[in-house]
Amino acid sequence: MTSHLVDTLRARRGDASRLFIETADGARITYAEADRRSAQYANALVALGLRPGDRLALQVEKSVEAVFAYLGTVRAGGVFLPLNTAYTPPEVAYFLGDAQAGVFVCDPASEAVLAPIARAEGVAQVVTLGADGQGTLRAAADASRTSFADVPRGPDDLAALLYTSGTTGRSKGAMLTHDNLASNALALVDTWRFTPDDVLIHALPIFHTHGLFVAINATLAAGSSMIFLPKFDPERVIALMGRASVLMGVPTFYVRLLKSPNLTPEASSHMRLFISGSAPLLAETHREWRMRTGHAILERYGMTETGMNTSNPYEGERLAGTVGFPLPGVSLRVMSPESGEALGAGEIGMIEVKGPNVFKGYWRMPEKTAAEFHDGWFVTGDLGLIGPDGYMQIVGRGKDLVISGGYNVYPKEIETEIDALPGVVESAVIGLAHPDFGEGVTAVVVARPDATLDEKAVIDALEGRLARYKCPKRVIFVDDLPRNTMGKVQKNLLREQYKGLYGS
Repeated sequence: MTSHLVDTLRARRGDASRLFIETADGARITYAEADRRSAQYANALVALGLRPGDRLALQVEKSVEAVFAYLGTVRAGGVFLPLNTAYTPPEVAYFLGDAQAGVFVCDPASEAVLAPIARAEGVAQVVTLGADGQGTLRAAADASRTSFADVPRGPDDLAALLYTSGTTGRSKGAMLTHDNLASNALALVDTWRFTPDDVLIHALPIFHTHGLFVAINATLAAGSSMIFLPKFDPERVIALMGRASVLMGVPTFYVRLLKSPNLTPEASSHMRLFISGSAPLLAETHREWRMRTGHAILERYGMTETGMNTSNPYEGERLAGTVGFPLPGVSLRVMSPESGEALGAGEIGMIEVKGPNVFKGYWRMPEKTAAEFHDGWFVTGDLGLIGPDGYMQIVGRGKDLVISGGYNVYPKEIETEIDALPGVVESAVIGLAHPDFGEGVTAVVVARPDATLDEKAVIDALEGRLARYKCPKRVIFVDDLPRNTMGKVQKNLLREQYKGLYGS
């Protein structure tokens, strides 16, 4: 048995002397060099005590070395756990403890704060890796051998653990297998017509499914190359379009690119594909992009637990407001939440998915896992419909999940923090359409009559307690929250009442 994911990603590569990554400063790394560097990281991690099945948690800034750490972890048989760089120390402590991580990689600047937290959660080894690619893990890799015999892992073995948000309780760890990641990468390569000649502009973070598994795994599986940017810079991206062919982005990217006068049909003429995901793309953005560039953005639908599920067609009409058709090997159905029966075209219900992309279950949560599957189908929590033309349309989320800037935010965590503030009676957090972030996190708060709270006071109190993307962009004060006869807050009424708050 060999390393299933690694072997799958290598299968179509061809010549190892081909370019894999070009960095922002012009450094060029071939596939052969990536093999050597990831081997060094695998050797270093094994020396640190990483065993097959152990979790390696990593919270660092984006760098090529972080990519090698990911590949080295998988080659060593470990389970990769990327953490958002915006997570606060208390949040990191929860993830490390829940995942029972064996190794934690953090930024050198955060080591003094995070190392004691990690050790308190039982982490055996804490090493560092900075945005400049330097740190104690890099030093250990540099001193390690450049060859490594990949640890045997099968299709059903875990390759990654990604934490995802729900509407109640703490974040849940989605267990992704080698076959989950490998099958999804191959399906995307075929659906989006990736070839070794493609050059991807990579401007996404790599602690997220989109930037890590969609972008990097698809590039590896196609044997293509990418221009690896530390962050999204609209003018830099436009300047690179002349020698690239694909851009993967979130709606925020396209909104900001449209603000540049340098975005023209000529500037984008060399590009063959613009992909958007992680949050709903406004139909207005879709139309304006087509008018400005002559290209139709391809929108797709995925989630942490499944990778990508659907895609608008590469050839054929890309309908604004839809997410297209199921990927090869993936099955979707829309079910009635009341009767549990399959619904027909045009009827709104709960989206369920089945396929090799669907995760193994939630880490250490067998009861939650069982509750989220129905006859072998994963219940996504998303409400949608399939039109008469077969295009899937997402119309809402049954779990009140908020997706802001491509990041999942669950209201309960924020409500708990707000409710604990002096002077607050209760709160409800909702997502409202936002032209830049897809959805803006919005708090509706009931304050005590004698309280002196205002919007700024609430937002300031949450800073340092929550990652910045979770903090409300606006706070609205009301006398009471709307409730149904069972006493449940009717968030749908709040969303309707304040739907124009951000001007969208």
